Amino acid sequence: MVYLNDDIDSFDFEASLAKLSSQRREQALRFRSERDRKLCALAYILLCEGLRKEYGITELPLFDYGEHGKPFIIGHPDIHFNISHCREAVVCVLSDRPVGVDVEGMRGYRESLVRYTMNDAEISEIEQSACPEIEFIRLWTRKEAVMKCYGSGITNDIKHVLEHNSLETTTITSADNRYVYSVCYGN
Repeated sequence: MVYLNDDIDSFDFEASLAKLSSQRREQALRFRSERDRKLCALAYILLCEGLRKEYGITELPLFDYGEHGKPFIIGHPDIHFNISHCREAVVCVLSDRPVGVDVEGMRGYRESLVRYTMNDAEISEIEQSACPEIEFIRLWTRKEAVMKCYGSGITNDIKHVLEHNSLETTTITSADNRYVYSVCYGN
């Protein structure tokens, strides 16, 4: 199940502090910018909402981390989740199988970044698109969601992440084209 909030400006960070575990509160308070503190807290609150609605879990989750930093919920190895945020939105996905999610806001098109991260077929797809900026972000979020699903982190072979990948991946562009997110479900 996907939980999303793209109204970051209205989120009350101070009021949210009481809803965070001490672990997450400390993490949120380490951020320098107010927006980053909000994003960290909001991601956790979306996770708590999902745990309550999907699994009936009301206690505040505590995290541990895998080899490449992918978080998991202590005491609930059967629940998989992943979180991502950008300046425009926060997304949390819960599942009974491995999952990865990435959300990215629209940014200027940089050909050097495209050439560094995309293979020839993807570059062609981007260049032929009516909106290359959006197509690049769509492909980038898919790659990142796949890598996060595997828990591998960003690999040296980023150009070929989507080749021969049979995992279920969904990509959504916001109605106002402010951001794109992709979700990848493992087997």
